[in-house]
Amino acid sequence: MTRAAVAALMAALAITVAAIAGVSNASHRTVDWQQRYERAHQAAVKQRRRADDLQARLVVRVRQVRRLERRLAAADVTPIVAIRLVFGRYADQAIRVADCETGGSFSTTARNGQYLGLFQMGTYARGRYGHGRTALEQAQAAYRYFVDSGRNWGPWECKP
Repeated sequence: MTRAAVAALMAALAITVAAIAGVSNASHRTVDWQQRYERAHQAAVKQRRRADDLQARLVVRVRQVRRLERRLAAADVTPIVAIRLVFGRYADQAIRVADCETGGSFSTTARNGQYLGLFQMGTYARGRYGHGRTALEQAQAAYRYFVDSGRNWGPWECKP
């Protein structure tokens, strides 16, 4: 074999080795990408299942809360208990407002012209936030009004 032939053969061998290395490296990159995709897909499936499970639990809890609300609305609770249940951390303030607004009677039938109930809500407020016969319904309506007012007692004549 001549020197030129050996050089040509070595060059061809080098090109073949480089091509094989390139294919092998590309193949490795493809496998790596596929593995990463598969892991990401598995993680997404797991998160979706967890989200579905949490949503199902939430639906159950919402149903339980609604059942309890219906039972509570049907129960005959005193005005102070109703206010405490509805207003939470603002309950003491709300009790002072209701005490003043009703003249100390805490009557759900208290009336002063157009103003009615525990919190003496006017026609507009009752139409917008609701009203009811029970102390619980009136406290819920007053709480909606209170929250819509920025948790401020400004709409009421009496302040805590």
